[in-house]
Amino acid sequence: MSLRSPSFSTTSCKLDPRGLRRWVLAFCIIRFDLEQGQVIEECYPPGCLTEDEELEIAFSSFPDSVSQQHPKNRSTIHDCIFFFRFRRRDSRYLYGYVFNRQRQDERLKRGGEQKSVVILSHTPYSSVFRPLLQILGPLYFDIGVRALELMASNVSMWPPPLMGQLVELPIGSATLKVHLPPAQSLPLLLASLLDDEPGVVTTMMNPSVTAPQGLFYDADIFGTFRGILLQLWLLWELLIIGEAILIIAPTPPQCCEAVASLVSLVAPLLCSVDFRPYFTIHDPDFATLNTLSEGLPFPPMILGVTNLFFLKALRNIPHIVSVGNPAPRSSSASITGKNFAQQLSLKKFSPSNLLNAVKLRRDGPLCLMTEHREAVWTTYSAITKPDTAILNRLIDAGMSPRVEESMSVVNNEILRRHFLELTINFLAPFGPYLRPTTPLEGISPFVDPPPLPPFNADEFLGTLSARGPGKFLSKRMKANWLELYRQFLKGHNFMPWFQRRRAVAEQEQHRLWRQARVKTDIHKFISKMSELEIVDSFNAIERHLLGEMQQAEKGVIDSGAVCLKLKGDLQAVFNVLPKDTQLLLLSNPQRASLLEGSLQLAKLPGHFV
Repeated sequence: MSLRSPSFSTTSCKLDPRGLRRWVLAFCIIRFDLEQGQVIEECYPPGCLTEDEELEIAFSSFPDSVSQQHPKNRSTIHDCIFFFRFRRRDSRYLYGYVFNRQRQDERLKRGGEQKSVVILSHTPYSSVFRPLLQILGPLYFDIGVRALELMASNVSMWPPPLMGQLVELPIGSATLKVHLPPAQSLPLLLASLLDDEPGVVTTMMNPSVTAPQGLFYDADIFGTFRGILLQLWLLWELLIIGEAILIIAPTPPQCCEAVASLVSLVAPLLCSVDFRPYFTIHDPDFATLNTLSEGLPFPPMILGVTNLFFLKALRNIPHIVSVGNPAPRSSSASITGKNFAQQLSLKKFSPSNLLNAVKLRRDGPLCLMTEHREAVWTTYSAITKPDTAILNRLIDAGMSPRVEESMSVVNNEILRRHFLELTINFLAPFGPYLRPTTPLEGISPFVDPPPLPPFNADEFLGTLSARGPGKFLSKRMKANWLELYRQFLKGHNFMPWFQRRRAVAEQEQHRLWRQARVKTDIHKFISKMSELEIVDSFNAIERHLLGEMQQAEKGVIDSGAVCLKLKGDLQAVFNVLPKDTQLLLLSNPQRASLLEGSLQLAKLPGHFV
């Protein structure tokens, strides 16, 4: 599959607005005008943004300043891709995926120009929109506005998103094959909206399937945090407990990649912390954050910034991370063939590096005002220890860009698998509260299933303290490991994740018991029941039947067949009841229609005889 230069049919350009909205809200072209500032030249389809949103998108679609690291030849073009996220008036988040082109040319007015091609979507599908931008950006600068219409037409014909699945999306003569993130990794409001969207399938992930377990699974963890790999376990903890983090990088692509990497680090935990991959002073939320009183806790957010002004403006933020390099990394500086554990251990214990670390801590993050360095500033003491076995497996090739890229893929896979395993083991103690039950042998599936065990934080911590963290975590955490669970329970991530998983478990339990009702021969139970139990079973089957009839009216595929099975069961139970009880039940017109066979049931879709 090649996505570099797919060809497009220009004869027809049909747009399905509803199909487009499943994936994309709009495509925009934004120009940086030296006199007017940021100007939206095109928005396709038109009329889907407010004036305030247009302003927010325009300001977020450009680097804070024209990059100074590129050679100033007579004509130089520099392209970069990044993305931002902001809150709309309806509390939904909008993602902007940006292809920015800076052209330095002494023949142009003031020596250059900037333009950005932006894809706006309510969905965080970076694995889809990044390659899409790699096509759309150059195509726009080649053929102009026609590129937006062609791309919108193609996207509007895509099938509905299959959450957690591998999808094939045609783009001109090419096909993009990507995994979409699972439904349980999406922000709560977005997931509920997708559930209501016709055609969108939000299937739950099967843990045995080798597919992405969270958002931004394609983020470059290794390349982004290469200079501070030992701090990844600290950062993982800060994400787990939902702390506020400020990430500073020289360029928008670097800070975006850092934010995306951190969010992906805690998969499969639902990250409910508000994250902004590229945050600017023009964001409406900045005014609120900038006026926080001294001593007040900073809202749980991950902010990616390039403007050093934030170091002074957001002094209340407790954790600051600096990543990236102003200039491209020199491959000659790498130590070919050595693993990172060796390099890090040498760096960690050399006297000069210890002195530099002390100086860096003493100077604080304001030292970035004079020179960019990769570092973490925090007073938080990590409980999880860096895993040297994992660091030993990371290889720094440092030979050529191609080798460097392939080694990054390998290293990212190693890191992602490790932190996935770490997170799964950390969440494992909550398993008993999230485990659906199935009807036991000899138990009627027509009764209501038992509720999932109630959760009490103090009881959970007491039981966990007595039992211990398990073999995997005990080797990787300090003696005060229980404190991490205590902070997690109080943090911003626990309750949304727990409620989401609880709902999934209840949904699965409902499915299992429904399946058991369809397979069960009611006559085997009737013979062993007392009259009171038979009446209770009649009421339970009637309730299930009415529920299935409602589902059938909504078009649920197999509900008609289930209705027919339950109606037969209802009739069988009714037949063994005493005559006086039967007459009493038939006095209810709705019940009588169920037993005598209503026309509505015969018309239900999906039933069979």
